[in-house]
Amino acid sequence: MARRGFPVNAVVRPLVAAAVATVFLALQPGALDAQGGAQRAGGAARAEPQTIAQRTAGMQKLDGFFPLYWDARAAELFMEIGRFDTEVLHMAGLAAGLGSNDIGLDRGQTQGSEVVVFERKGPKVLMVQPNLEYRSSSSSAAEVKSVRDAFARSVLWSFPVVAESDGRVLVALNDFLLRDATGMASQLRPGSYRLDASRSSIYTPMTQNFPKNTEMEVELTYVLQPGAGGGGGGFGGRGAFEGVGSVAATSEAASMRLHQSFIELPGPGYEPRAFDPRAGYFGFTYEDYSAPLGVDMTKRYISRHRLAKKDPSAAISDPVEPIVYYLDPGTPEPIRSALLDGARWWNQAFEAAGYRNAFQVRMLPDSVSSLDIRYNVINWVHRSTRGWSYGASISDPRTGEILKANVTLGSLRVRQDWMIAEGLLAPYANTDETPDGIRQWALARIRQLSAHEIGHTLGLGHNYYDSNLGITSVMDYPHPLVTLTADGGFDYSHVYTAEIGDWDKVAITYGYQDFPDGADETSALQKILDDAWQRDVRYMTNQDLGANPRVNQWSNGTDPAAELNRMMAVRKVALSRFGENVIKSGTPMAELEEVLVPLYLHHRYQVEAAVNAVGGMNWIYAIKGDGREPVSMVPAAQQRAALDALLATIQPSALALPASVLQAIPPRAPGSGRSRELFPRSTGLMFDAISPAVVAAEHTISTLLTNDRAARLVEQSAIDPSLPGLDDVLDAIVSTATDAPTASPYEAEIKRAVQWVVAENLMDLAANAPMPAVRAMAALELRGMRDAANGVSGADRVVLANAQFMSSEIERFLDRPAEAVQRTSVPQAPPGAPIGDPGMDWLGRHRAALDFLGTLEPICSWDLPAGAW
Repeated sequence: MARRGFPVNAVVRPLVAAAVATVFLALQPGALDAQGGAQRAGGAARAEPQTIAQRTAGMQKLDGFFPLYWDARAAELFMEIGRFDTEVLHMAGLAAGLGSNDIGLDRGQTQGSEVVVFERKGPKVLMVQPNLEYRSSSSSAAEVKSVRDAFARSVLWSFPVVAESDGRVLVALNDFLLRDATGMASQLRPGSYRLDASRSSIYTPMTQNFPKNTEMEVELTYVLQPGAGGGGGGFGGRGAFEGVGSVAATSEAASMRLHQSFIELPGPGYEPRAFDPRAGYFGFTYEDYSAPLGVDMTKRYISRHRLAKKDPSAAISDPVEPIVYYLDPGTPEPIRSALLDGARWWNQAFEAAGYRNAFQVRMLPDSVSSLDIRYNVINWVHRSTRGWSYGASISDPRTGEILKANVTLGSLRVRQDWMIAEGLLAPYANTDETPDGIRQWALARIRQLSAHEIGHTLGLGHNYYDSNLGITSVMDYPHPLVTLTADGGFDYSHVYTAEIGDWDKVAITYGYQDFPDGADETSALQKILDDAWQRDVRYMTNQDLGANPRVNQWSNGTDPAAELNRMMAVRKVALSRFGENVIKSGTPMAELEEVLVPLYLHHRYQVEAAVNAVGGMNWIYAIKGDGREPVSMVPAAQQRAALDALLATIQPSALALPASVLQAIPPRAPGSGRSRELFPRSTGLMFDAISPAVVAAEHTISTLLTNDRAARLVEQSAIDPSLPGLDDVLDAIVSTATDAPTASPYEAEIKRAVQWVVAENLMDLAANAPMPAVRAMAALELRGMRDAANGVSGADRVVLANAQFMSSEIERFLDRPAEAVQRTSVPQAPPGAPIGDPGMDWLGRHRAALDFLGTLEPICSWDLPAGAW
């Protein structure tokens, strides 16, 4: 018989025709019964199927969970199935990736997991995924069946049986393995790609078998469709988009290795622990349709590893089995030691939870696949541009038990921190030797990043709460803490934390502490959280960003306005010293701009923190009966202080670059072209002195004037007139933009640029805000700006031209607000967080990762590594 996809030749066509005729006759009335009778009466007339021993003669056998047979001459892989109607875990992951941060598809990345069952159906075996989202806890078989039959299961694959022996069957795996099982073709871009099976093959070095897991790996080649475009992303992979051609050997074909596994599910002994929104864990949920009336059908538990004390009654005990993580052996020094140090911080948290030596970190053996379910792995992954790190997990879909941790750390993170330190410290005045302080700065960030991403794989979400105790969790995104000293220098001795946080200890205690038999676990868990609350050790996460001034990422302190003012002072001093001393000798002077970008935008995340106070609210994850105040508006004084600090960032004096900087940056040198890491420019080859100011002003103003914040300002002043309203905030913004003092024509030009930023943001608000009151107030402010522009007169043609053009643009908008002005002229800021497609809000990213990666956070956790810009 011809293989699937092969042309049917003249020899095969008659056989196919005969087969079709047989099927046609079999489908005639009475044919099924006749056929069945013939089989019953004359089954012996059929040729007996080959035994497994006969079919696999001469093949290499890899014995294990599901025995594998490798036919080297035909390059075919077979699997023996003897476990039918038994749940096993199937998972997939990338053993060799693409190297593009924009597209993803990283080495070591898990690609999904699910519980499956093999069912024998005559001449074939079906691989079926049961539906575990909807369940019945009833002891009634009929009730369980009614729920099971109400929601569709999924038949994922059909394997033809090629041999059988004693109830065991042999199936061919090539068609199952050499396919686009995880949909990678749709992710490759630009252009359209398809899998080319003829250029794909079984990868035997990592096709292995073990008593409880069967591992298979293939190299899959995706080819560019003719006429579908494609290629790189411009700038040699450093442009606005990083496509296949930027990272693969050629855009014509990208070959990656996909790893698949069948795994024995864990046995009994794991006890799910109740989910509490205040505890900081990712939730594992399902619907129980047998829950009594009045009882929530949604069952919620936390995701965690299995861990138990040898002596549950002891305050401190060794574990029955420790949690062991393994570091990628391809990690170089000194990164290797830093990652090991940061990972081992978690033992501090497990000690606080009553365990001795419960969390261990070792080096991964060279011969082991990082996707082997038996190993929790910390992968050190290279991409062509800096990008995300994340902590993903594979868990048991039946219970939420984490079975495998899979951490991905981007290798360029450390180099970004290195450059941030160079920009702030300008260390190369008399030497090209990098000070040890910068090295320690960068390695301190790597330690924290290691601990952070591992925390996700222990089940923990981000914690962005600003505690009075300082940074209380490695699950925060830390901004480098650099302070001014009395002599005008910088103190960075505490640039990042150096140990596990107080909250991390609380969270691990909640999730992993053992309780003696007979203990009231519910009360004990509540006490853990209550005691932490009293110390201001609390949990608040991504969903609270944007409106709560105590919930911020890449931020320090509890007073966001004071911290913004402090950071602007640090930025001012560093900019005054900025020059050739931030780069080593022999570096093209044009590359000063790479170092300038994160320094100039040093305050960008603190702007977002301060904005949270304006129209903001203090709230907690309140539970009925806890006696705590669920919500309270941010006091008026705090809101006004935040607004003042924000408006100070758009003053021309704060936005203007020192003359020494403008005189130091020439056009780009050969071999160092432009990229998205640089400021946009409208000046052609030359560095643009105005665009950085527009970028920074746009960040502040657009963050202030969001539709939801504007609506909150309207509502809060209506409820409490002592609080600032939208009119107060808009008046303050416009007054700052129009009345700010200037010390030079350069600052005056920046002032006019800021006025355009304000006007265009007001147009966006007036055209697009859902609340009519917001649109009305924005339109009123625009009329005021138009009238002020109409009143400009005098001999300064630059001032007059700007005023007249702004008046006409506002008038044109007010005449037809539905035809909003297209803001094509607004320069886009270089990426602050690592490059790539943020793509989703935090929950969308993390939920997609949960679904995509098989558990967790991002999440899993597709996680945003802490970036300083």
